[in-house]
Amino acid sequence: MQHEDKTPEQQENKTPETELQQENAPATPQEAGAAGSIDDRIAELEAKLAEQQAAVLYAKAEGENIRRRAAEDIEKARKFALEKFSSELLAVKDSLDAALNVGSATLESYRDGVELTAKQLTAVFEKFSIVEINPVGEKFDPNKHQAIGTVESEAESNTVVNVLQKGYTLNDRVLRPALVMVAK
Repeated sequence: MQHEDKTPEQQENKTPETELQQENAPATPQEAGAAGSIDDRIAELEAKLAEQQAAVLYAKAEGENIRRRAAEDIEKARKFALEKFSSELLAVKDSLDAALNVGSATLESYRDGVELTAKQLTAVFEKFSIVEINPVGEKFDPNKHQAIGTVESEAESNTVVNVLQKGYTLNDRVLRPALVMVAK
């Protein structure tokens, strides 16, 4: 036995750490290579982990950037949604201002100017899908009409007989219902 050849001092110098080192120490060069390949594998996996963590951080940052840009785009869309419509209405306003600045106009010229301005406004409405609701003679529709009252009429019951104020829709959505009188 090998332990018997050692002096008592050498045997006493054994500590649990040295015993553990001796037990874990590779006995052959193959085991030493395997230990090296394990270290290499650990280093490789740590590198992959760091790479994946960086990719996750990049993806998070990219997601935040997309959310921020989308919020900015929504804010701009809200802010400038009426820009085209507003610019089209400016021509109508200009026509009204021109009519008011005419010095010696006749009633007929005012009427002609108002008719032209109304045509301009109607063209703007058509361009932006604003449709007039003028339901005289139609069945009363509570989704598009607001009944102000009922009147005796020769028309069929529940039929619109008079429009007090026209209504309007925007892309088939009611902006303002028509104010109507309905037959009893």
